[in-house]
Amino acid sequence: MTGLVIKNTGNDYLVRTKDGATTLCRMKGSFRIKGIKSTSPVVVGDRVDFDEAGYITKLHDRKNYIVRKPTNLSKQLHILAANIDQAMLVITLKQPVTLTIFIDRFLATAEAYRIPTILVFNKIDLLENDELDYLEALTYLYESIGYQCLHIVAEQGNGLAQLRNLLNGKITLLSGNSGVGKSTIINHVVPDGDAKIGEISASHLKGVHTTTFSEMYEVTPDTFIIDTPGIKGFGMVNMDENEIGHFFPEIFKASKKCYFGNCSHRHEPDCAVLKALSEHRIAQSRYESYLSILDDVNEGKYR
Repeated sequence: MTGLVIKNTGNDYLVRTKDGATTLCRMKGSFRIKGIKSTSPVVVGDRVDFDEAGYITKLHDRKNYIVRKPTNLSKQLHILAANIDQAMLVITLKQPVTLTIFIDRFLATAEAYRIPTILVFNKIDLLENDELDYLEALTYLYESIGYQCLHIVAEQGNGLAQLRNLLNGKITLLSGNSGVGKSTIINHVVPDGDAKIGEISASHLKGVHTTTFSEMYEVTPDTFIIDTPGIKGFGMVNMDENEIGHFFPEIFKASKKCYFGNCSHRHEPDCAVLKALSEHRIAQSRYESYLSILDDVNEGKYR
């Protein structure tokens, strides 16, 4: 039998077949370690074959996946989900604060795996004066690069009609830091989603982790949304230093005019990226995110 993995809880996988039936499956030990160095070789979004005993016998080829390096497992990868049509990164500028370096690292990874990404700014009702100006500045920045941005207040349902329309007919990965409102969005979009809602810790203003494993929810028969665990950091994986600029569209565009083909855009003469930076055609925050990833690759670090 063939099915779609809709939930992963450690060693167990909930697999859904075309008729809507679900089966709790496991993998045989030999299959688990077959050349796959990740925290879990089978993930939500995978298509698999399984036998009558509930053992997964085959993992179908993936069209894509999105991966990060966990901060506590340096030798293993964390595949968030597979076979994704698009990603939505939920961002908050208050309670908690999503850093631009986190946004840029996520976007660079999505670019590397060719996954279109929409930026969803949530909890905008909490913002005042300068914070609203900052929201508009970030929106202008990312839209000018080519990323669609939404402004919503998920708790009140504001802006969710447009978000729902963008989900139609697709498998969408929903990601972001803990506490940004992913579960609240799912509870509005999928009435019976039964996603737990994390409370914000008043002392740290950081979200409490409520989603431990990724899970796929059906919005309509051809529309699915994948809820992922809240992510604190986003370590980059399998990037060559000469490719990093390719995953920042505005840097890649400017780099075509660099004098040196292997320009690192740090100090080389006649660097078109540094020229664009000085002329404010590339944002300082984006350039700093690029440098931070470059440093990670060169020094073997990650955040």
